[in-house]
Amino acid sequence: MSLVSSTEMLRKARAGGYCIGAFNVHTLEMLQAVVEAAEEAKAPLILQTTVGTVKHLGPEYIAAMAQVAARFASVPIALHLDHCHDYDLIERCIQAGYTSVMIDASMHPFAENVEQTKRVVELAHRAGVNVEAELGKVGGVEDELVVDDADAVLADPQECEEFTALTGVDTLAPAIGTAHGMYKGEPKIAFSRLEQIAGRVDVPLVLHGGSGIPEEQVKRAVALGMAKMNVATELRIAFSDAIRQVLVENPEENDPRTYMKRAKQAVKAIAQAKMAMCGCVGKA
Repeated sequence: MSLVSSTEMLRKARAGGYCIGAFNVHTLEMLQAVVEAAEEAKAPLILQTTVGTVKHLGPEYIAAMAQVAARFASVPIALHLDHCHDYDLIERCIQAGYTSVMIDASMHPFAENVEQTKRVVELAHRAGVNVEAELGKVGGVEDELVVDDADAVLADPQECEEFTALTGVDTLAPAIGTAHGMYKGEPKIAFSRLEQIAGRVDVPLVLHGGSGIPEEQVKRAVALGMAKMNVATELRIAFSDAIRQVLVENPEENDPRTYMKRAKQAVKAIAQAKMAMCGCVGKA
């Protein structure tokens, strides 16, 4: 099987009332872990990389790893570029083999966000690639993206409707009170705002900041129309903690195959739990 666009899998998810886990990976071992989790769960999968990871590894290397994983997998796998502001980098990722991209122009006025998104939609759709965009501002930190809690802005339902109509975007990430990174307290998701947006917008909706959201809140968001949930920080913490624990237990350990095995197991366990939470187990 080849990598697939996430468009159809996300449309099915929204129509079916479940959500697909989208997991940010930074190494081959993290990629393998979430693919193994999806295989065992018989769940569709979206692999994601941040701009920082793309710059660190190179989109061609990442796409090649994902393509190999898809070739041997029995579940559909998409490869997504997360939170990108750079048109040239988006183009390079599409050329490398990415099947989904996010143009994040949410820091600009509405009209500029529309224009930048339309330009990416035109480019991506020629290659059959899914396009995600954002309205409002999701708080927290992801790579170079830093939005203070005070600057986070909820998406406007009417603007969401206008935006999707004007741009032709495939998926929309509306800011509804979630945040990138781990939460300091209980997330304050604006479910009434989400319900209003879902009532006006037909495209699948994306829940950013999926690390640490309680299960009951995830399920409520999915029931209201969220079809994709991004998970990054929890995976990175589990991966790093597992390596650290191996080295604490055996300070002389110097074989990456030893500590990476434990790290893979930790990431896989998180991914499996998130897939169950999203309701996508058995939906491949």
